[in-house]
Amino acid sequence: MPTIIRKSLPTTVESRREIYQAITWHVRTSMSSWTPPTDVYETEENFIVRMEIAGMQEDDFIVAVENNVLMISGNRHDLNERRAYHQMEIRIGKFEIAVEIPVSVEIDRAVAEYKDGFLLIRLPKINSKDIKVA
Repeated sequence: MPTIIRKSLPTTVESRREIYQAITWHVRTSMSSWTPPTDVYETEENFIVRMEIAGMQEDDFIVAVENNVLMISGNRHDLNERRAYHQMEIRIGKFEIAVEIPVSVEIDRAVAEYKDGFLLIRLPKINSKDIKVA
C-alpha cells in the first residue's frame, strides 16, 4: 500500500465538496476549471508527480516550479459538435494543479514525459551527501 504524502483540505471540507459534486448537476464549458486525478510520491531517488490526463499532446501542458511548488496546467479540448448527453463524466477545458515539493530537488535535471494518457514528472532528489560545501 503506497504512502500518500499529498497535503489536502481538512476532511470536513473535502467531504462537503464530494457531497456537493455528487448531488449537483454540472454543466461544463470550456471555461470551467478542474483537476485531473494525480498521484504524488517519492522513491529513494526521485520526487514524482503522475497525472492521468488522456487525449492531449505534450505541447498542451505548462509545467513550472516556483518557490518549491510544482504548477501544472493545460487545456483539454472537446469536439465542436452538437450532442445531447445521457452521461457526462469526461472533463474538458482548463485545468491546473499545484503540488508542494517537500524535499530538495534538482530542477535542472527534472524530466516530464507524456505517454499513454499519463503525464509523469520526475524531480531528482538532492541527497545530503551530494551537497558540496564551498
